[in-house]
Amino acid sequence: MVQKIARGLTKNPYVPKLARITDVTQETEANDVKTFRVEFCDESAWEDFHYKPGQFAEVSVFGVGEAPISITSAPTQKGYLEFSVKRLGQVTNALHYAAPGSQIGIRGPYGNTFPIDDMRGKNILFIGGGIGLAPLRSLITYVLSPEHRDGFRDVRIIYGARSSGDLVFKYELDAWGRRDDVELVVTIDHPEDGWDGRCGFVPAVLKEDAPESENTIAVTCGPPIMIKFVLQALTELGFSPDQIVTTLEMRMKCGIGMCGRCNIGSKYVCRDGPVFTFRQLLEMPREY
Repeated sequence: MVQKIARGLTKNPYVPKLARITDVTQETEANDVKTFRVEFCDESAWEDFHYKPGQFAEVSVFGVGEAPISITSAPTQKGYLEFSVKRLGQVTNALHYAAPGSQIGIRGPYGNTFPIDDMRGKNILFIGGGIGLAPLRSLITYVLSPEHRDGFRDVRIIYGARSSGDLVFKYELDAWGRRDDVELVVTIDHPEDGWDGRCGFVPAVLKEDAPESENTIAVTCGPPIMIKFVLQALTELGFSPDQIVTTLEMRMKCGIGMCGRCNIGSKYVCRDGPVFTFRQLLEMPREY
């Protein structure tokens, strides 16, 4: 009987795998964004957890609940997962109080992925805002890895936040900026003391830099208002809807299309997304 129950639980899509937080990094000065590195408690859990950039997982804080969170690490980084979490609700707030050694639950991976095969041989333009760099980071790390860098042409990253204190992954921004094969632009909304970098909202900086659309795929993620104006800017720069990729992560809950919370027309963000081309968005009801 016990074995039957155990077998049933392993097939239950709502049962998470046990994981342990091994490291926590404070990303912002306000301490409202942290990156959690986690490892599965049972090494065999990796056998069923094969993910690609763009996918997400359901992260459980036991006794509190679970939330869908983008996988910030890349599959080229073996033996651990990373989740960058902004403190917004009950689950994320509880997660922010978790220290290394704490146990959480992970189920997934869920959702579709960035269209990596369609990107090969092309220039890649990343446009991120605030915590929106988190899902892009997985793809950036993948593209820039020694195993895959030769498969892509020029890489440009435009990233911005409200202030220098709101920039995330500062340690990686420095590393990307030192690379000869990456063009990095980091901007903040308004000038501030001690900041000698670019100033201006991301869509405006994008239009000022005016990257070429030919043979280029643009990938963007950030606050909804930023994405709206980035899409307009890219269109003005000659990018077709098929050349623009973004993510929709709002309203997701169960992760497997059962609760219906993320339904937009005939699409479920958790199953059909969270990655969509701009053309797909144009074909959706105006709910996103």
